[in-house]
Amino acid sequence: DTTLPTLKTILFAGEVFPTPSLIRLSELLPNVNFYNLYGPTETTVWSTAYKLSNNIADAKTIPIGRPIANTQIYILDAYQQLVPIGVSGELHISGDGLARGYLNHFELTAEKFIYNPFRKNPQVYLYKTGDLARYLADGTIEFLGRTDQQIKLRGFRIELGEIEMALLRHPDVAETVVI
Repeated sequence: DTTLPTLKTILFAGEVFPTPSLIRLSELLPNVNFYNLYGPTETTVWSTAYKLSNNIADAKTIPIGRPIANTQIYILDAYQQLVPIGVSGELHISGDGLARGYLNHFELTAEKFIYNPFRKNPQVYLYKTGDLARYLADGTIEFLGRTDQQIKLRGFRIELGEIEMALLRHPDVAETVVI
């Protein structure tokens, strides 16, 4: 902490930060506030925020927090119904930071930006993130992974299924598995 005496806050966003590394960092910088932030490109860089407590040494995972102002988070099952606390579902986002869709990709926009059944205004949409999450007992949200095979590598979204399909187009390839 003496090497960075003016450092007050560190924000983590974009990727899941390894919990053991975060615990070690918090031990090295005990007077610094740490925030875990979550938000896909289709909303804003930050749709949720979680301020880590000073005692995170026992944490197995770090929640992504609660929605920021003017943002609504819904965790829904396959039937677009809200899931109870502790049950995983797909994370959906609505609010002022939501994009209007994908430029010139009308089918993808229709698939991912859906009508928000929890609002009376037909112009309000939900973004289906493809991320699995659940509400914890205290109301914070825990990120659990993906609903599909999409991964992120150095900030780029990669669809493993698309790689498999490209490989299968080669005449000498009979089967593929990409992990």
